[in-house]
Amino acid sequence: MNNSIDNLKKKILYRSNYRGTKEMDNLIGTFVKSIIDDLDIAELYNLENLLNIDDDILLRFYNNEINKLKIDENFVTKSFRKFKMKK
Repeated sequence: MNNSIDNLKKKILYRSNYRGTKEMDNLIGTFVKSIIDDLDIAELYNLENLLNIDDDILLRFYNNEINKLKIDENFVTKSFRKFKMKK
């Protein structure tokens, strides 16, 4: 079981750092690194689902702008909305 969790974490970390734009790589990558070790398996899957959302929609969600896509509210999505990068 530990091996599958480690593999999922590696997959999530990789995907969070290679989004397509440098800004989203930085935002999502930093967020994921700050939270990934504190998540249980269900929350890791929620995080993986969050990463499957298009960058434009995800950025609108982060900025609390209106989206046509309904994004499930859970610990991960709430944490993402509250996340502020250190400058």
